[in-house]
Amino acid sequence: MDKFEDKPLKLYLITGMSGAGKSSALKVLEDLNYEAIDNLPVTLLSNVLELVLADYENDDHPALVIGIDARTRNFQQDKILENLADLKSRDNIDLQILYFDSSDEILVKRFSETRRKHPLAKDRQVIDGITQERQLMQAIRAEADYIFDTSDMGGQDLRQTLTQKFERQHSGDMNIVISSFAYPKGLPRNADLVFDVRFLRNPHYVDALKSLTGLDSKIQKYVEQDKRFADFYGKISDLILFLLPEYKKEGKSYLKISFGCTGGWHRSVCVAEKIAKQLNEGGFKVNIYHRELVLRGT
Repeated sequence: MDKFEDKPLKLYLITGMSGAGKSSALKVLEDLNYEAIDNLPVTLLSNVLELVLADYENDDHPALVIGIDARTRNFQQDKILENLADLKSRDNIDLQILYFDSSDEILVKRFSETRRKHPLAKDRQVIDGITQERQLMQAIRAEADYIFDTSDMGGQDLRQTLTQKFERQHSGDMNIVISSFAYPKGLPRNADLVFDVRFLRNPHYVDALKSLTGLDSKIQKYVEQDKRFADFYGKISDLILFLLPEYKKEGKSYLKISFGCTGGWHRSVCVAEKIAKQLNEGGFKVNIYHRELVLRGT
């Protein structure tokens, strides 16, 4: 019997656009106790994997993360796609591709702020290198299991997102994130389930409540006294409790549930807190993140 038949090597390939956070992501996963190799030439990939597989006999949960991008020596799209197809066909390797991206505007800004030259545009404008790289990476992006758009992410946001998704847990527990947000500021990245609570009455228009947040009991009482709240909350909680064991049976280890309202301070925070409390009391592992309150400094 192959020693990896029941525990294949978890291989995470980090790739994507230069300046989109690949190196930071690699560092986060390294901090989570993954073996990490950056900028590995594709021609050496098979050799490295054979060495790793031979050395992981006593590891109950073998995992390796490798960074490959346009800086990589002998980078050729066709060669990489060929290697990816081979890796996906192997029983002793569980391949996951993590692709990091950002808008052109943000990438140009990041290169300008750091005064770095784009690896594909050393004698040209940064945007020329970005355009060329997008063309090179298009087919590889299509193979990705996860796509992370870091346009609106800071370093801490990226670390939190990756930790929640890829923390090496051996218990089989699903990692659940409950978040709140404001619709005018955009949908949250990587949300699995999104619920709009803007139909509930808004404390923003009550002078005595306007400056408070959904963390305050006065706001929670006001929102929950809306005659539509009980039916809405009951249906939402029933749906979530129905879905969680089904997702877990399918092998899903991470779920992000987001609630949105207009300002992201009151109704969405209130509902998110209530759902998180219910799930915690039900024995689920839950993290909560109020995006607009974090940005506000609350």
